[in-house]
Amino acid sequence: MFEVRLRKRTPSAICDGIGFLAQHRLTFDKVSSDGSGKCDAESSKYETDRAYGVLFRIRIEEEKALDDAEGLGKGYKKAEVVVATSSQERRAVAYLATKKEPSRVPYHWYKAFVLAGAVEHNLPNAYVEWLRSVPSKDDPDPDRRAENEGLLFGSI
Repeated sequence: MFEVRLRKRTPSAICDGIGFLAQHRLTFDKVSSDGSGKCDAESSKYETDRAYGVLFRIRIEEEKALDDAEGLGKGYKKAEVVVATSSQERRAVAYLATKKEPSRVPYHWYKAFVLAGAVEHNLPNAYVEWLRSVPSKDDPDPDRRAENEGLLFGSI
């Protein structure tokens, strides 16, 4: 959701609204190679569950770069989803986790990217506050942490 990070991957990315996936909830239990948890919009049986997010348009020629950056085939699959917006339902493509481990926790910088994107796009306050409460942990790799924090804080 954080535009600065997304545009490093797909420079053409343009925000095309916000919305949510009904009967889904955001989790941070996608298995990653760095030992942390990454996001997933997990299907839920509860009608009140909503996974909020941002709709983006990108140029088709940048799709492969985004697939690679997101880990398509390495723990994520692409799926067509129906996003509820303030005015209509829209079809979109989302990356959904295929390898999950409930004990996973995101690194502080990763959670900060998710939170920054939520704030940047004015997602509902209650959702932003819930994101703030998600447990996270230190990244043991100082170079990776510094690179990501530089991207996050360099954009302020």
